[in-house]
Amino acid sequence: MSAIRAFIAINISPEIGQMLETTLRELLQELKGIPVRWVPVKNIHITLKFLGDVSVSNLDVLKKIISGEAAAHEPFEISAGGLGAFPSIKRPRVIWVDVQAPAELTALQRAIDNETARLGYPKEDRPFSPHLTIGRVSRNTNADELRRLSAALTNTKPGFVESAKVEDVFLYRSNLQPSGAIYTSLFSARLGESS
Repeated sequence: MSAIRAFIAINISPEIGQMLETTLRELLQELKGIPVRWVPVKNIHITLKFLGDVSVSNLDVLKKIISGEAAAHEPFEISAGGLGAFPSIKRPRVIWVDVQAPAELTALQRAIDNETARLGYPKEDRPFSPHLTIGRVSRNTNADELRRLSAALTNTKPGFVESAKVEDVFLYRSNLQPSGAIYTSLFSARLGESS
């Protein structure tokens, strides 16, 4: 195995996971028959950097980058709630739950993006927008289904998790299967702690 598919992320707290379970149950009920690939809660995270194919020989360098940047940033709190979609609620392709976070999260993401760019992983071309992807809408969705989807996203009000502590950064392997992606944690580093 010379390359694996990988990304760097932050996990969600049990409280946020519970809120997502409830929200997904509601949306599944309301949107039966609409072609949306819903993300299992165990796979939901805040992506800091999607790396794509990573040479196994680069893993140690990536671990050093993650350790260094995690040590340079203190733990912080996030909150989550509210539904949105990319590119918009009227034309949803990616359905997400909003994440409110202090500037520390953006600083951490930017630092990781800059450091991995030195290894040849392209920098993100869009501004960082912390969110939790909960579903991907099929391109085969018709106009009526999109209207129903848009209305459901506007009317569904997920609970709001006031505060959840973020203490670790993870390097994940993503193994794509016909049944969906399987994520395996390869490494983690604690924020604010040098190894």
